[in-house]
Amino acid sequence: MHRIILATGNLNKVREISASLEGSSIEIMPQSMFNVPDADETGTTFVENAIIKARNCAAHTGEAAMADDSGIGVDALGGAPGVHSARYSGEHANDEKNTALLLRNMEDVPDGKRTARYWCVMVYMRSASDPTPIICQASWDDPVFLIPELGKTAAEVSLEVKNSMSHRAKAIKMMTERLREMHA
Repeated sequence: MHRIILATGNLNKVREISASLEGSSIEIMPQSMFNVPDADETGTTFVENAIIKARNCAAHTGEAAMADDSGIGVDALGGAPGVHSARYSGEHANDEKNTALLLRNMEDVPDGKRTARYWCVMVYMRSASDPTPIICQASWDDPVFLIPELGKTAAEVSLEVKNSMSHRAKAIKMMTERLREMHA
């Protein structure tokens, strides 16, 4: 059995990734089981932050680690809020406040220019000093404003539909395919 420590305490992420690896020889465990402190996300890109988190996890556990970083990039805002997505509306940010601020900042942007996408980057590192981490990146276009193929916003679709289409679902699928190949 190959064990990978996931740089999160979010058990839903652990379950989602574990389910995608069902039947393989890979076991996913949360870093919270190893008392790994959260890493300071000081990167300027999703890739940098995911590497920082995976490296921190691998350094504290001595095991292979995986991490993700994600957020939304709005074209009319130069890619913002980007890596600041989770705290876009300030110190007491939450999804509702962040979305409200984002929509306020988009008020003067015409409909044809209201393009955005959610990004998710997943990183797998064999060790804290791994010079060639596996990096998988995926996006989901326009989920805050409208999912074109469904004619609905992300808030209007079921969790099952969202989990099959989202940026995170796509990145997890790419990463688990790579991991299955490595550990076949």
